[in-house]
Amino acid sequence: MDGSSELERVGVVNNSNPYTGDAGRGFVLDPAVLDRLLADFLARGQSLPDSAPAYEVNSTYGHRIAYRHRPALAANLPGILFIGGFRSAMVGIKARWLDHPAAALGLGYTRFDPLGHGETGGTFEQGDISTWLSDTLTVLDKVTQGPQILIGSSMGGWLMTLAALARTERLAGLIGIAAAPDFTARLIEPRLTPALRDVLAKDGVFYRASAYGDPDPITARLLADGQKNLILDGEHEMPVPVRLLHGTEDADVPYDCSLALAQSLKSPDLRVTLLKGGDHRLSHSRDLTVLAQTLAELTSESVKKSGNF
Repeated sequence: MDGSSELERVGVVNNSNPYTGDAGRGFVLDPAVLDRLLADFLARGQSLPDSAPAYEVNSTYGHRIAYRHRPALAANLPGILFIGGFRSAMVGIKARWLDHPAAALGLGYTRFDPLGHGETGGTFEQGDISTWLSDTLTVLDKVTQGPQILIGSSMGGWLMTLAALARTERLAGLIGIAAAPDFTARLIEPRLTPALRDVLAKDGVFYRASAYGDPDPITARLLADGQKNLILDGEHEMPVPVRLLHGTEDADVPYDCSLALAQSLKSPDLRVTLLKGGDHRLSHSRDLTVLAQTLAELTSESVKKSGNF
């Protein structure tokens, strides 16, 4: 789906800007515009057909990565790179929703599926944090242009942070959505029973029940590789604004994961927002509104910092 043309069709984009921008307030999505965007998206936007994906080759591992990309309307505006979660896809609710406020703000928007996910395909069990990080960096390096606001959902919050540390010069900001850094070590390994450890040693994989569909394959490879990519065991300089959103009723990733990430990142402007009653997906109307408002705020910070505002 082309976000700009879709917004024009519903009468959101016209000759006037859908946001307000001035030296004092920065970029603020007009509440009426945001309401129309969200109402349209929830009413029918999720069922609209997506555009065909493009593909980029991961030069390290050799597989093709499916992605969708729309450039920014102006050179001084940052882009957005959305990084999805464990076994999620770029056609999910949050990934599709973000295209709407991004287009309203004139921002470029990129989303992708890492190995074993969505339209990229491949065998999920062949993936691990290092592989999926390599996919993230491939898309960041080869598809996006200029400074990027990285938005990571769940496992994507871990990948977002690793990518940010590897490409600090490309950053405009970070937004974590129910971020799950170090989830292999914090959330999976402590719950391994002796019987599950025996299964891992014998078969290399066990299957964990999931509230979202088929059981999750948890491989010995994933757990071992996770140990190589832990980030919460130290402090990391992050010279851009960071926003971490987390629901207080997240049954999959407790919000103390976002608090721990906040402690590990040395950012000059970091805020954690706890959404009372919010679940892991943070895909309800209130959650999507907060996400769009957070995006507008970081856009303002990025443009002001660039000196082109």
